[in-house]
Amino acid sequence: MTHRRHDPNVCGVTAAIAVIDGKWKTSLLWLLEDGPRRPAELRRRLPGLSEKVLTQALREMESDGLVHREVYDVLPLKTVYSLTEFGRDLAEALGPLSDWGHRRLDRMDRMTDVQSVS
Repeated sequence: MTHRRHDPNVCGVTAAIAVIDGKWKTSLLWLLEDGPRRPAELRRRLPGLSEKVLTQALREMESDGLVHREVYDVLPLKTVYSLTEFGRDLAEALGPLSDWGHRRLDRMDRMTDVQSVS
């Protein structure tokens, strides 16, 4: 992601969304908000997430400064991912958006129920 910091043509929301763009990044952000996790644990918690896609998402998140990767020099190698301060700030900022999304899902469920009765 390469946006100039004070470019008046770049919307702050657009810049933020560019960092979390992708199917799994917000889910990974939420899981890592609870503390450091190994890749295998992240995959177990997110059914349908392949190892290749997980690795790609974590690398992008690391490159964007959202996560920190620590590799321990033990056999077998142990890799642990955790949120950086920037990642924790983003997770906190996304909290209200998550609340809005849950309210929206509830509304959509109610609309579907009403249409089913009609």
